[in-house]
Amino acid sequence: MTRFPNDFLWGGAIAANQVEGAFDLDGKGLSTSDMLPNGILSPHESRKDRADGIKDLAIDFYHRYPEDIALFKEMGFTCLRLSIAWTRIFPNGDETQPNEAGLAYYDQIFDELAKHDITPFVTLSHYEMPYALTEQYGGWESRELITFFERYATTVFERYKNKVKLWLTFNEINMSLHAPFTGVGLPEESSEQRIYQAIHHQLVASAKAVTLCHQIVPDAKIGNMLLGALNYPYTCNPDDVLASIHENNQWLFFGDVQTRGKYPGYMLRYFRENGITIDMEVGDLEILASASVDFISFSYYASGCASADPKEKEVGNIVAGVPNPYLEKSQWGWLIDPKGLRILLNFLHDRYQKPLFIVENGLGARDEVNSDGEIIDDYRIKYLNDHLVQAREAVLDGVDLMGYTTWGPIDLVANSTAEMSKRYGFIYVDRHDDGTGTLTRTRKKSFYWYQEVIRTNGASLEE
Repeated sequence: MTRFPNDFLWGGAIAANQVEGAFDLDGKGLSTSDMLPNGILSPHESRKDRADGIKDLAIDFYHRYPEDIALFKEMGFTCLRLSIAWTRIFPNGDETQPNEAGLAYYDQIFDELAKHDITPFVTLSHYEMPYALTEQYGGWESRELITFFERYATTVFERYKNKVKLWLTFNEINMSLHAPFTGVGLPEESSEQRIYQAIHHQLVASAKAVTLCHQIVPDAKIGNMLLGALNYPYTCNPDDVLASIHENNQWLFFGDVQTRGKYPGYMLRYFRENGITIDMEVGDLEILASASVDFISFSYYASGCASADPKEKEVGNIVAGVPNPYLEKSQWGWLIDPKGLRILLNFLHDRYQKPLFIVENGLGARDEVNSDGEIIDDYRIKYLNDHLVQAREAVLDGVDLMGYTTWGPIDLVANSTAEMSKRYGFIYVDRHDDGTGTLTRTRKKSFYWYQEVIRTNGASLEE
């Protein structure tokens, strides 16, 4: 088999807070992401008091979406993963009535996608939440956020039930352990007790959203999303093998709860041994047990190693791991491990026996425009080609793989650092770290490469 399944979904993934801009237009409220314009967490500083931040405009997808979606169609996309900004629908998060201007905006987006026969794949909360919920309620540490999220999910399911049939609840839900402000709206120095309590509320909210989606949009599918932080044992020493199991359990815990509907024994042991007590209400466990997701989606950028001996760790996609001496690194120091994607796909398939979806995978690099105005990004082509070859191998292994959406099909703003220089896209956007640039879109060499991959359903990939 040189091709992917005939119904395989091809596309890319973007997030509202990293492409839209228009941070204060049409009634939008401030989000936690708006408080991280340059990677400096200053939650008591009003976003409106700042000089123009790069996220204020981002790449102006808010106004340029017809042009960008047309480019995605030109590449052959059959799927676009995108997120709804919660603060466009409920600006402060606790309102009883939604903001119609925000709802109407996403109607336009979904209609534009339909015009081009591109399936919308929508994330309810992608690295952002209403900032007012952190100020007024203390973020996800408060149970009240379950009610607010339930209201938000109900609103968008009802509004878009005829337009959106693929949903995700929380983006990279396990990253709250590493960046709690972004994940659950808690200060970075929060204790594990507080973070895991907030995570419990988020897991209950996610389960409620799954149930609501099944009720309101019965022909839809809704999944979860994990940051695929795969760790190998650093050596074959049994202590290193155990260390890798413990490291992997930190993120697999989220998949276990969202798929199997209960807290796994290894997590209950961790809570006991670390003095963590989760305050649950009667019925919480039943809510989790009755709301298994339809599929597992995940991001994959790099693998890591785990060792029983203290070793210096390096940060990949937020999560730190012991470097692997057998792998090369990207310009940002992330380990490049295409075969790790095949290993992860087989691992998740064996563990959960549910369909899988690769919803983020890509290479951040400093792209240069040459004297002819071209961007020759052969390094990105090689990275994506090698990963897709391994994804195809996993399908041959028997993995049920629904689709593949690259991260950042168009250059976008980094969430935590507001960098534009770390580019992922097939489409170059003329905007720079200092906010200068024309926002002109230019097709990179990889644009035409991915176009051919989609046209041939993977047959053009090079072994």
